[in-house]
Amino acid sequence: MAGATSARTPVAVARALDGLGRDVTTWRKLRHLTVEQVADRAGVSRSTVLRLESGQGSSVENLLRVTRALGVLDLLTKALDPYATDVGRLRADEELPTRVRPRGAGR
Repeated sequence: MAGATSARTPVAVARALDGLGRDVTTWRKLRHLTVEQVADRAGVSRSTVLRLESGQGSSVENLLRVTRALGVLDLLTKALDPYATDVGRLRADEELPTRVRPRGAGR
């Protein structure tokens, strides 16, 4: 993100990371896979999988690689589908703007 600083992780984000980590661990165990097996299937290091499972930050790509290796990538991507929400369904027929500017700017 342009202009982003390395500020402290917000509490809500830290909680989400922790929850995702627990979920990744649970999926791995449900699939009877070791950390090494998931890392190998995902094409990442063992330490990357362990960081994800412990709720430490990692790249989105690594998270997606691991969820793919666990067979749950589609669940994650479907969870982010804006048209699967009430707001998305209500606005499904609207044409999305090419650019979004802050309201009231330049008027």
